[in-house]
Order: sequence, then structure tokens, then C-alpha cells
Amino acid sequence: MTTFEEIRASYRPDRITTLFVGESAPHGGTFFYNQDSGLFREMRKAFRGDDRFLDVFKQSGFYLDDLVLEPVNHMTARDRRTACKQSIACFAKRLKDYKPAAIVILLRSIESMIAEAMREAGLTYEPFSTPYPGFGNQPRFHSAMAEIIPQLPVAYGNHTEGKS
Repeated sequence: MTTFEEIRASYRPDRITTLFVGESAPHGGTFFYNQDSGLFREMRKAFRGDDRFLDVFKQSGFYLDDLVLEPVNHMTARDRRTACKQSIACFAKRLKDYKPAAIVILLRSIESMIAEAMREAGLTYEPFSTPYPGFGNQPRFHSAMAEIIPQLPVAYGNHTEGKS
């Protein structure tokens, strides 16, 4: 298990109500759960989080996983897409384990691969999707998240409630 995966696992809630899915951790070494990535900053803003953001995120039953468990953002477009496609079956197995009530895809270019993994895992609902919150897409990301967040199932104690 990589260091990233050990860190990620330490933030896994007992019951994953909402799974957020990225493409992969960045090649540059930053990581959402290290609280040093652009994705972390933008997610915390979207949730209006404070210094306890990751604790509240976990307590809510929220978890962030990636389609590919090794960084791909340094690869050529072709190699990157191949790595993503080759990760579908492994991600589907994790989905079967997670059994999330909702999924939020954090990069539109991986939607079809996440949909395929969901089918393999027997998940029949429609996932939410946002543009990645980088490269000038932050306003579009925040607009999408403002619509999505109220709809997410949230864990409270030992049960799950849908927000409305």
C-alpha cells in the first residue's frame, strides 16, 4: 500500500454515504488528504469548511477515492486515458466494498469510466458530476457543488439521511 493509500484509508468512514471520485492523486506529490492540494482547498471552500474539514467530511460519511491509484497527470493524454480504462475493474471492486448511496465525479472526462465501473458494481443510480476545480474551472465547480451538496446523503450517528 502506498503512503497516499495509507493516509486515504485513515479517513475512510465506517459507512460511506457519498463517494467523491477524482482521476488520481497528482504527480507533484500533493494530496487531498494531506490538505495541500488544489482539490482540497476548493472542496473545503465548497463545503464552507474550517480547520476540521476532513473530520467533518469523514463524520458525514464522505470519502474521496480516485479511479487510478497512481498519479496520471504527468502522462501523455493517450497513456493517461489507457491507465484510467485499465483501472475500471479495480475501481468497480472498491465500489462493491464501499456501497455508496451517492457518487460525485470530480472530473467530467472520467464520467464514462465511472459509469462503467458503477455498472460492474451493480450500482444503478445516476452519479453527480462536476468540472475539475482547476484551470479556471473553479467558478463552474462551485456552482455545480452548490446544487449537489444539498442532495447528498449524510451519515448522522449510525444512520443515513438524504438532505433536501
